[in-house]
Amino acid sequence: MGNTDEYQTVHLWSLSEDVVIESETDDGELVLSGPWGPERIAAVPPVVREALHRMELGPVLLKNVEPRPDSKTSKAGVYLVLLPVLERLSHLVVRTLGVGDFRGPVLSVCPVSRHALFSSVRLTAMAPIQLPRGVSFTLEAEGFALERDGSTHRVLLHRPEAVWVVGMLVRPVTPDAVSDALPLPRALTWSIIEYLASAGMVTQVETGVEAGMEADLA
Repeated sequence: MGNTDEYQTVHLWSLSEDVVIESETDDGELVLSGPWGPERIAAVPPVVREALHRMELGPVLLKNVEPRPDSKTSKAGVYLVLLPVLERLSHLVVRTLGVGDFRGPVLSVCPVSRHALFSSVRLTAMAPIQLPRGVSFTLEAEGFALERDGSTHRVLLHRPEAVWVVGMLVRPVTPDAVSDALPLPRALTWSIIEYLASAGMVTQVETGVEAGMEADLA
């Protein structure tokens, strides 16, 4: 498995390939052009402008975005300034999971709808999960792609680690069981599963007891 430090998870942000920063106005407004028309952001702080320009070029680690020396935004406050804007632009933002071995990203979650909102999902270690019905699995130049009818995201699996995890999810299984079965650090396995869940590609499975209780209450 190699040095565990090499598998430290890295969470990256970028603008979708079809998104371009068209212009900046004198009053600090940014205009982004995307597949669903222009997006205007008024009074953009310098740290947000810097982050978006870097995200236009490729995946960015937000903790590496530094405020300008003359900025009133502290290093600790960068997230407080950035995250509300990035949440608003969630339908234009690709979320990428990487690791510290410099062999490329593990997977990317790409928006495919104006209503796409990447919201982190926390799972329970012993609660069964699996791929939901309607998920397609196809090979593309960038890796395997997961898509689902009606989903606001698609997922690109760039590396074998992500494919291994997906392969475990074709039947109901707990996150703990996936972690125990694969030769990967637990943190990486869990991050892959949580990214898939946040993209709508993993659902929790009702146990027989839970299903029976719901039937009794109906």
